[in-house]
Amino acid sequence: MAREKILALIMAGGAGGRMGPLTQVRAKPAVPYGGLYRLIDFPLSNCMHSGLSDVWIVEQYQPHSLNEHLAGGRPWDLDRTYGGLQLLTPQQGGEQEGWHEGNADAIYHQRAAIRRYAPDTIVVMSADHIYKLDYGEAIARHKETQADVTLVTTTVPIEGAGRFGNVHVDEKGRVTGFQYKPEEPQSEIVTTEVFVYDAAKLLHTLDELVEESDNSEGPALEDFGHQLIPRLVEEGRAYEHRLEGYWMDVGTPQSYWQSHLDLLAPEPRLKLYEPDWPILTYSGLQPPARIYGSARIDNSMISPGCTIRGTVVRSVLSPGVVVEEGATVRDSIILHDTLVESDATVGCAIVDKNVRIGKEARVGGDTGSEITIIGRWTRIPSGAKVTPGAQLPPHATEEHLKQPVE
Repeated sequence: MAREKILALIMAGGAGGRMGPLTQVRAKPAVPYGGLYRLIDFPLSNCMHSGLSDVWIVEQYQPHSLNEHLAGGRPWDLDRTYGGLQLLTPQQGGEQEGWHEGNADAIYHQRAAIRRYAPDTIVVMSADHIYKLDYGEAIARHKETQADVTLVTTTVPIEGAGRFGNVHVDEKGRVTGFQYKPEEPQSEIVTTEVFVYDAAKLLHTLDELVEESDNSEGPALEDFGHQLIPRLVEEGRAYEHRLEGYWMDVGTPQSYWQSHLDLLAPEPRLKLYEPDWPILTYSGLQPPARIYGSARIDNSMISPGCTIRGTVVRSVLSPGVVVEEGATVRDSIILHDTLVESDATVGCAIVDKNVRIGKEARVGGDTGSEITIIGRWTRIPSGAKVTPGAQLPPHATEEHLKQPVE
């Protein structure tokens, strides 16, 4: 009997506009996370541990920053002669021509390549969510129920459920109702943006939806939740597979910041260092972190290559960060090779790479209700005050600094 062909599609084409300065010059899936990692490391590591060896990444926005990190798939054992990692980019000519507008439209653009590969099952996942999941369990559930689509779901507080696809299920786990980002959510069960599809049914349904569209310029498919999932739910063969562990959509500065603080909990729900399911990444060599006698570090993650002479409290520091004597970093995420000069203070902030915060400067505030974001290569003058909630773009100039700096 022929072996079942399973194709993993990682959707990595979104611009990530809600992330502000962090995604102005990089793809959102390439945003650093947890000191050493990138957001896309999570679905890629899940694919490797789940035994999925044919992984295609659908790109569009700022692909160079992402491709540089992917390294041909080597860290995830996807650099293979046959199969392995493939990058799907927008192109001119033929069925795949043009930019896509949403993840369902992106798959439709790649339909010719998918049909040539001829998979039996397609696992589609977002490139920018934080979680661990054995996709094999979701696939097994999909086969058991003979579903057209299996939605991997989780639960969130009802007040935050409007950011996601809301799901209603019966006692057997069949999806009986679906609302995409409703203003008044009626269910705390939401999609995790991981879907298992019967490949033939997926492609056939996309073709149907396009044929029904009145848009003569091309498909009006947009995201999965607009037309595709509602159609499959309506037809009655959509089921859920519940993810019981940690899951976080880090599509906003607040959720990105909060997810890092979750890593610092006494008993974190997500552990990056589990030996049986490590998160794998591509990173350069760095020497061990250097912690001097004047330093104070409390409940923080300090990456290789850091130099700490000041105070770091409840913070995550990426490689190469320098915190000089007298400086304080609190409740913050500091990305690669940033310098915090003596007697400066950083609080409740996300600071991108290669930023220089001058002596006695004050950046951010004392509570997480307003997250300050500093774009890469920005220079904060000595003694300046960057107000809580400010967002400075990459390479911020004196003109940019006038508003948030007192």
